Amino acid sequence: MSKRKTARIHNISTLEVLYNYSTTRFEKRQMSEMLDSDLKYTYGSFRKTCDSISQLLSRYGIGGGDRVAILSQNTPNWTVAFFSLVAFGRVAVPILPDSSANEVSNILAHSGSKAIFVSKRFLSRISEEQLNSMNLVIDIEELKVIRKNKEAFTCNGRPSVPGPDDMATIIYTSGTTGNAKGVMLSHRNFCTNIIISYHAHRTSKRDVWLSILPMPHTYELSIGVLYPMAVGGKVYYIQKPPTASVLLPALKTVSPTIMLTVPLIIEKIYKSSVVPSVEKSQVLRWMKAHTPWLLYRLISKRLKKTFGGHIKFFGIGGAKLDGSVEAFLRRIHFKYAIGYGMTECAPLICTAGVRQTYLGTTGGAAYGVDVKLLNVNPETGEGEIIVRGNNVMMGYYKDPDRTAGVFTDEGWFRTGDLATTDSKGRFTIRGRLGSVIIGPSGENIYPEEIEHLINNIEGVDESLVVDDDGKLVALVQLSGNVLDWNHASEEQFLEKLQAQREAILRAVNKQVSRFSQISRVEVQKEPFSKTATQKIRRFLYKHPSSAPSTPPTADNSKLADSNSTKDSNNSTHISDSNGVG
Repeated sequence: MSKRKTARIHNISTLEVLYNYSTTRFEKRQMSEMLDSDLKYTYGSFRKTCDSISQLLSRYGIGGGDRVAILSQNTPNWTVAFFSLVAFGRVAVPILPDSSANEVSNILAHSGSKAIFVSKRFLSRISEEQLNSMNLVIDIEELKVIRKNKEAFTCNGRPSVPGPDDMATIIYTSGTTGNAKGVMLSHRNFCTNIIISYHAHRTSKRDVWLSILPMPHTYELSIGVLYPMAVGGKVYYIQKPPTASVLLPALKTVSPTIMLTVPLIIEKIYKSSVVPSVEKSQVLRWMKAHTPWLLYRLISKRLKKTFGGHIKFFGIGGAKLDGSVEAFLRRIHFKYAIGYGMTECAPLICTAGVRQTYLGTTGGAAYGVDVKLLNVNPETGEGEIIVRGNNVMMGYYKDPDRTAGVFTDEGWFRTGDLATTDSKGRFTIRGRLGSVIIGPSGENIYPEEIEHLINNIEGVDESLVVDDDGKLVALVQLSGNVLDWNHASEEQFLEKLQAQREAILRAVNKQVSRFSQISRVEVQKEPFSKTATQKIRRFLYKHPSSAPSTPPTADNSKLADSNSTKDSNNSTHISDSNGVG
């Protein structure tokens, strides 16, 4: 890519600059499209729609600095809503679509949102009182006003031209600790991530994105919404959750060059499709033993075809990728990339592009970002990752004490993630500072490492290792075909369940040190409660005896506002460690 193109990317200092640049330079190019729908935009028609919505907001007194929420599934109109706000100096408050009614209520109240773009399917999560308090309620699917406050029709909502250090969004996060916080991200934070993305993997107007992650998630927002705009790319959206039956036809239709995913997607493909296919075929088993290079070539060809045949960048973030799955991707020369970040960094901290991946690491510091370890243990080389750069947030909204608590005196942001680094500056995440279990003799036990071992056992879907009064307990969810829970009271079922527990216990304890031995295995019938990036909400399972037997319901959740800090049973998004946040 030319130096001229590089200069243009680096000159994008605000989302208003990005908006004007992309909608002018790429005016006639296709920008976005919803599959199986007539909803699509060119960059030019996108601008006309955003300008029109901005004028509507202004007529109802919503101007520069005012907060407006967005609650919707992925759609091209989500981007319309977002840029009708941030390009005109307003502040967007994106809300994850799996947020509960309580969370939505508290986010709206805490942020002081004056209006909301909402999908009809999520309208019931907003109370009548809050709907009536809004200046405007806009149906995001049709971009039509559902409700309006006639008294707010003042026409004094003047837009403003945002500066690089003005606030662009407030993104509410929570997760392993259960404490929610409103992360204030500036225009500079997001534009820095566009530049980081460009240096990690250069794209062009010929590239095609397929969006499958929630758009309020900073991983998808920065790299899947803003970055394609900077280069004139096109983004496709699907109308339903990305299950195999929905995703496979979409991949065939779109043939994307770029996808952003979480580890769970590729891990499930590997464990539920690749491994069983090899084990069931006598020919493939023979090839694995005698001509593995040929087997991997065949698998590579088939996997690339599954993803549409043109994939050039398969970004994996949000959680740590299973080591055996990553080793497999390297053997078949699949073009994957790894990132590490947090919402507080919008999100990128470390990157490893397609050509820079190295087994088990998250890569080195992202372009223009300073990353180092704090309080390094001289024996293990482990320390807390701290970050400094233009990607780091402004702070937590209405929470100066919490903001001060995550910054060092020198202004470095403390991630709470423990890692080691090698001679080439690549970071390897060991675990969360808060999830480390202290052994009986003071040893640091990283439950994530034991979980990776458990998850590689045949028949295991997911697991979580917790401390129970000084003993390690593995909470395990088995694959769907291992046990038939309809016969849970029968003796044969109980015998099989016990055999599974003992097999997992033996397999793990053969591979770990004495102080990392599992004392017992508990099998869960229901899936673990997860964040938007499919990370288990660890805080819910700290005490095995009180762990939920079913996923927490929406009505049980609580979101911490400026005056309270309560555990959330169905929190919004966590500041993810071990992967892009």
